[in-house]
Amino acid sequence: MMERDREERVDLAQISFRTLELSDVDDVLVWTSDEKVAKFCSWEPYSSKDQGIDFIQNRASEFLWGKAICLNDRPIGFISLTSCSATDKSREKSAELGYVLGSKYWSKGIMSYVVKQVMKVAFSEFPHLDRLEALVDVENVGSQKVLEKAGFQREGVLRKYLVLKGKSRDMVIFSVLSTDL
Repeated sequence: MMERDREERVDLAQISFRTLELSDVDDVLVWTSDEKVAKFCSWEPYSSKDQGIDFIQNRASEFLWGKAICLNDRPIGFISLTSCSATDKSREKSAELGYVLGSKYWSKGIMSYVVKQVMKVAFSEFPHLDRLEALVDVENVGSQKVLEKAGFQREGVLRKYLVLKGKSRDMVIFSVLSTDL
């Protein structure tokens, strides 16, 4: 990390969560159209305002819990919880954490702070949950560091676990349990 990045820390008191609104589309496009952000995501960088509108109107509401990560009430990313029981009923006490953050806000302590806050929200708003997990591409070292700083435990590498953008990818699985907090 460059020294300059450390100096540009963000006041974490200015970070909040809220539902996305159509008026946020230009802010959403800043990070959804960024190739660096989309590199480890399931989607390709957005290339139109219609894709941003679709995300706000449809995709953002598909999650068990999903909120914009805002700095001074402007969306700079998104964080979500997806129920694991949607695909496997035996996993009803688990949820998967997912997040994305605009690249200009990387390495500023924002995501670790956000993940810690959402861990508390997850286990209080969804008291049936015993486990939060996150899958991270083995090459996404920054995201692995975020989860470790937030208190997640690295459980192992899932070899060729999923196909991402046409290529089989190894994923690192992390978890935190309600009893860990």
